[in-house]
Amino acid sequence: MSKAVPEWLPELIDTSGSWEEILGRLYSVFEKDFKNNRPTLQGKQVWWDRNFKDGDPHEEGFWHLVTREDKETRERLLDTPRAKRLAWCRAIVAHCQEAEVLFFDYLEGGGKIGTYLWLKNYDYVVILNKKPTRRFGEVYWLVTAYVLDGASRRKALQKKYDNRVQEMQSPP
Repeated sequence: MSKAVPEWLPELIDTSGSWEEILGRLYSVFEKDFKNNRPTLQGKQVWWDRNFKDGDPHEEGFWHLVTREDKETRERLLDTPRAKRLAWCRAIVAHCQEAEVLFFDYLEGGGKIGTYLWLKNYDYVVILNKKPTRRFGEVYWLVTAYVLDGASRRKALQKKYDNRVQEMQSPP
């Protein structure tokens, strides 16, 4: 497979400097890409978790795009590879029909349909769920986006792709 960088894919975000500088840089990208310029996918709005925890001024949806839960402490800690690619999330949603993006639905264990946008050559995936609303109809709920860091995660996502929900074919 070709590793040519798609022209629509943004540069990686600089994650050097103090925590305040990094957080400021990341949140300004989140504001620009999601809060100030709300994305759509297949004509449906893309929403994210707008809840705040413990007086934190940053939405939970933001944290799910730049941090990862520590298995021992259960705290969310900065995931530098994920954070560097924050701008990719919006770009992949906007360019989901490009050949580089595998766009598929998968029937999850709980019976929900997960929507995956997988930039396979770069081991990055955006995960959304369809969610009905009274006021806006069906929307896409942004669950998370992350870098596939290891062969087992790639293999698991490939298995989901291989077992994706196939669209019903209309009879001839």
